[in-house]
Amino acid sequence: MSYTITTTTVTKSKIEALDFNNIPLGKTFTDHMFVCDYDNGQWVSPRIEPLELIPTHPAAMALHYGQAIFEGMKATIHTDGRPMLFRPEKNAARLNLSADRMGMPHIPEALFVEALKQLVALEKNWIPPQEGSALYLRPFMYADEPFIGMRAATHYKFMIIASPSNPLYSKRIKLYAETKYIRAANGGTGEAKAAGNYAAAIRPTELAKAKGYDQVLWLDANNFNYIQEVGTMNIFFKINGEIITPNLDGSILHGITRLSVIELLRSKNYKVIERPIAIEDIIEAARNGSLEEAFGTGTAVGIAMIEEIGYKNTVIHVSKESPTGKMVLDTLDGVRSGKMEDKLKWMTHIKA
Repeated sequence: MSYTITTTTVTKSKIEALDFNNIPLGKTFTDHMFVCDYDNGQWVSPRIEPLELIPTHPAAMALHYGQAIFEGMKATIHTDGRPMLFRPEKNAARLNLSADRMGMPHIPEALFVEALKQLVALEKNWIPPQEGSALYLRPFMYADEPFIGMRAATHYKFMIIASPSNPLYSKRIKLYAETKYIRAANGGTGEAKAAGNYAAAIRPTELAKAKGYDQVLWLDANNFNYIQEVGTMNIFFKINGEIITPNLDGSILHGITRLSVIELLRSKNYKVIERPIAIEDIIEAARNGSLEEAFGTGTAVGIAMIEEIGYKNTVIHVSKESPTGKMVLDTLDGVRSGKMEDKLKWMTHIKA
């Protein structure tokens, strides 16, 4: 099915004020946004228009009952000048997985992808040219029906905004394994990319940063024993030559980068195992010298090499060398920039 998206452009772009070598994280936005309304059981009036404030009723249900979900993805520029998206259909499917869990309507995946293509084509000049940098895309849906009452909303907005970004981490990071607060429990909303999940993580993350760490390493809700994921990424360990990552058990986000890393490693004949990982197993592997690498994967962070993990009174030191993680990072960056062959057919090219 094809969609007609109306476009209204700005009279003057703000891009002249942007220094691509010094982009404040999450504070710089492009000229336009995509907007679509859900009303009477269908998505209507898809449009691209100048970025501006959104009129919101004080009783908008997202503000009171938390029906809000989002995605994170990136657009990059090929060496031949064409803008590209990384596996957008996977983000469309995951947004609808989140919508299922949060009692929200599906967005047609074809509309999701077409909206991205047209917005990125319009904002092509905002894509940073440096390898590792990208135009960060934030599709999101929220309930904007004005109603005070506990039920699913009947009116929603789906929007996409865009923000140029440099690499998030330029150095190895430190994680703090949380043993008081939890991110998700079985039957909860852990595998949904729901706004409330991140709201609940803010306080523990600030406490971890106060201890000198970069992010929280979340453990299971029952016994604080099994590793789930990191604050903004999934996690991988290399132990005795094997790549191990927590299995998707309903409380872990279905990371698009996670999936891609698994596919890439298996295509290169690495042994990748998805299974429960106890924090004590990582401590023991560090003690006996079999913990070779640890790295996180996510859209915003890319591939983040992990230096150490704090757990109670123990500090788990990780090898300073991360050849597997670096190979994955270099491959993803190379494919996104067109400098490496897209052997796994991940990239969607856009006609500017």
